[in-house]
Amino acid sequence: MIATAETVTVPTIGRIPVRNIWLLMLYASELYRELPKAQSVNVEDDPDELPNLVAELLTHAVERRMRRNLNYGYQHRQADLNRVRGRIDLLRTERRQLLQRGRVACSFEELTVDTPRNRFVKAALNLLNRIVGKDDLAHRCRNVAASMERAGVTGDLVSNNRRRPRTPLSRLGRLGVNDREMLAAARLAFDLALPTEDVGTSHLTTPDKDEVWARKLFEKAVGGFYDVVLFPQGWRVSQGSRIYWPVGDQSAGIADILPSMQTDIVLERPVLNHPDGRKEKMVVDTKFASILKPGQFEKQRLRSEYIYQVYAYLMSQEREADPASLDSTGILLHPSVGEDLDEYAVIQSHKIRFVTVNLAEDSRTIRRQLLSAVDADSEPSVF
Repeated sequence: MIATAETVTVPTIGRIPVRNIWLLMLYASELYRELPKAQSVNVEDDPDELPNLVAELLTHAVERRMRRNLNYGYQHRQADLNRVRGRIDLLRTERRQLLQRGRVACSFEELTVDTPRNRFVKAALNLLNRIVGKDDLAHRCRNVAASMERAGVTGDLVSNNRRRPRTPLSRLGRLGVNDREMLAAARLAFDLALPTEDVGTSHLTTPDKDEVWARKLFEKAVGGFYDVVLFPQGWRVSQGSRIYWPVGDQSAGIADILPSMQTDIVLERPVLNHPDGRKEKMVVDTKFASILKPGQFEKQRLRSEYIYQVYAYLMSQEREADPASLDSTGILLHPSVGEDLDEYAVIQSHKIRFVTVNLAEDSRTIRRQLLSAVDADSEPSVF
């Protein structure tokens, strides 16, 4: 059924009305997974407070970590010393004639707090100092960053012409329980710094000018929301799973040129009280675009290329040994553009739903629509 949405004056990204970009950024962040449930609900109700919340969490986490000392790590160094340490660099020693001065060139590992992880957190504090809306919080961010510098964290991961840290977060090593919140808040701080047009040394693309950025954010936000909210209900949420065509026979060179497919979100859970342990499976494909397009005689139609895509996901993965794959559900989830949509068709035993979520609505409505899209409980106890 198609219902005309109420007219609301909200900002748009491309043609998509988005009431508050911070809400999507919250859902997409790892911080959303680390927040206590009550705190996450509070920030969902008022997403404009997200930068302040991130600043409070990050400064508190760093202050707590500094009371127990910052994490140390080994850093590779080269230096000319008056005693041997680590390995001797013979070429450098001879070329600079260091032995004549009683020195030797060495290459060694040094234990230091000036690690990529600590530099990343310090850079996040400096970013938050510029985007938080409270003077006392900005002052606190500056003080904590200065404390880290006095402790020996002197490097900076951010260059003048980049909008991402130089060192990928995947290289920051294993995290302890006490560091997860700190790193999650630091990651989100970098994301929050992107959609600003303040005068500075970096040229950043704002989200209302970058639909590719918004498309990836929408996909990650939906996946992050389902991961947090549906996991307690027994769902296993997979994002970005790569699937392959069920090739029965092939020529010698086809493996080099046949592309695989990548799903946005896959939801699976056991069917309750089923004697054979049957699973329920849904494949959710997100698109940051209108779900309808003008057809003949100005009649709106579903976009055929999107239907072909989700149909290929469902049919290519059918396996007799996996009963859930024989009648799995496909969901095309799009933002609303002028109208809300919730329709379905059963095609060769697979139910395919065509659903929109109205990003121009408040956070509670968006939450309900996301849960309704996968027929999940709306968690009445929370609200």
